[in-house]
Amino acid sequence: MAGHRSGRRNPAIAERFGRNLFRARRDAGLSQEALAALCCLHRTEIGYLEGGKRVPRLDTVVKLATALEVPLDDFTEGIEWVRGEKDAGGFLVRQQGTTLPAKLH
Repeated sequence: MAGHRSGRRNPAIAERFGRNLFRARRDAGLSQEALAALCCLHRTEIGYLEGGKRVPRLDTVVKLATALEVPLDDFTEGIEWVRGEKDAGGFLVRQQGTTLPAKLH
């Protein structure tokens, strides 16, 4: 994919994922510590994810969804990939009814 660098953090995606994770954890009535224990993660990892400081690996997302008993797509709500016509495309991140481009370069 032209212009895509594996492992590069996209701030808008990390922030939206973090908000989605926070909402799911709050709805489940769990502390960061309790969720971390259920997922075999460190509490600081949950904090980094919720704070938009990290984009999780797929195995971490599966652990979180299983522990919180939510579908995987709850974490990607508001995050879309839009295929480009002449380039690789990019992400769109929806925030409160608006669409903000979060294109990877």
